[in-house]
Amino acid sequence: MSDQPHKNGHLVIIGGHEDRKREMEILTRFVDLSGGEDANIVVITAASTVADEMWSMYDEAFGSLGVERRSHLEVTSRQDANSEDFVRRVDQATGIFMTGGDQKRLLALIGGSALDAAMHVALKLRGATIGGTSAGASAMSGHMLATGRVELHPEKGSVSLGAGLGFLHRVVVDQHFSERQRLSRLLSVVAQNPYLQGIGIDEDTALVVDIGSGIEVLGQGAVTIVDGRTMITNVADIKDRDTPELIDVRLHLLPAGSSYRLPASGSDPSKSLPLPLLDFLENVTKRNPLS
Repeated sequence: MSDQPHKNGHLVIIGGHEDRKREMEILTRFVDLSGGEDANIVVITAASTVADEMWSMYDEAFGSLGVERRSHLEVTSRQDANSEDFVRRVDQATGIFMTGGDQKRLLALIGGSALDAAMHVALKLRGATIGGTSAGASAMSGHMLATGRVELHPEKGSVSLGAGLGFLHRVVVDQHFSERQRLSRLLSVVAQNPYLQGIGIDEDTALVVDIGSGIEVLGQGAVTIVDGRTMITNVADIKDRDTPELIDVRLHLLPAGSSYRLPASGSDPSKSLPLPLLDFLENVTKRNPLS
């Protein structure tokens, strides 16, 4: 498997409530990256307890965008996620879309399964596109926001992380970000886990990651990046439910239309993008090997 040529895959990470009826900018881009009218798209509804309703919405949306080969991957058990039929269908897909619901449910059903492994092969070797909205977006990273209250200020112990699918590493993704006022929640994550960079994605907004190449923001809102790796904080010394002191936390706001590419080999990166973004860009576009 390691001898196969690597092709650029894409991640389309959506903050939830994307337009599925009108211009459908985000879903159109997902379809285009998946092969356009020739795409073979599977929709995974494992995060949802109303799978048929979820599938009906995306069946209609992808159908209206001209996708004839579209199907529902209704994973209701670990047996489903390890079945040869489901793995074969992911192996043949050019686009894999994970709906909203509960990210903990999604990981409980497919995390570590043969289906999970097939999705990594699809992205990293075949150059397929993987999209996820709301819970499907949170599940994209190796560290996943499992539970967390939204407080007025960051609060020690108010959030907990779980294992995600690992298409991205050293980040944690939150969604419905501005609409549900989740900046304090993401700051709580970063305060307790400064190794991770926080990514907050607004509704009807997507962070598109071109593996090995660059990023783009689509839709109606913005992507917020919280970087606490050089911060000064007393979080280790305060009690649970106390608000930590956070000094020198970096925050980047990338509105829709923002686009950054990795600098060409040997070029001066400061001439093509702001240096504080370089590490983030290198991290999220990194070609993570199969494990």
